[in-house]
Amino acid sequence: MPNKKQTTVQSRTQPLGRLIKALPWLLIVCGIVGVFASLMITAEKFDLAKNPHYQPICDLNPIISCGSVMASKQANAFGFMNTYIGLIGFPVLVTAGVAMLAGAKFKRWFWLGMQVGLSFGLLFAYWLLFESVYRIRALCPYCLSVDVAITTVWWYLTLYNFYEGTLVLPTRLKTAGAFIKRHHADILVFWFVVITTTILQHFWYYFGQHL
Repeated sequence: MPNKKQTTVQSRTQPLGRLIKALPWLLIVCGIVGVFASLMITAEKFDLAKNPHYQPICDLNPIISCGSVMASKQANAFGFMNTYIGLIGFPVLVTAGVAMLAGAKFKRWFWLGMQVGLSFGLLFAYWLLFESVYRIRALCPYCLSVDVAITTVWWYLTLYNFYEGTLVLPTRLKTAGAFIKRHHADILVFWFVVITTTILQHFWYYFGQHL
């Protein structure tokens, strides 16, 4: 029978194990996307504040309209621009990814902190997405790119933390955990398909006329 060490080595040769090795690059790429989107929204909002008649470059039609989102109260949920959160948080992802590529090893508390921070970011991003679709009735392309980035990095960071034992999966969920390991990418794609379908269905009154 294979011993514990052999089992660990074998588990790390599975597809998920190989993908986990790409976590530093996921942190870097998703962090850069988040920083770029946050910078663009911040710059556009400053221009809009200086000139009420300014039309943001991402105002493409009545639905794809950054200006409508920026002008909403939800854009300043904590009394300041939401983008400031992104400008602080996303560079942390980039820094962590670069440090991992350089060989840095982080303590368990760091990964738990990263998990909590990204979980908050994910919930906040999806609250904003809900408000954007159902209350503001407009979409911001930059915000959507942040949603994609934070969903992707949250998903694989969570898998990484379970994979490395930072988070422990209850025994009764072991079967579900094995399924997720085999179909992690399929689940993520399905996740995005559901969100995209929901958005298209909600705005079909407009998009259906312009296809």
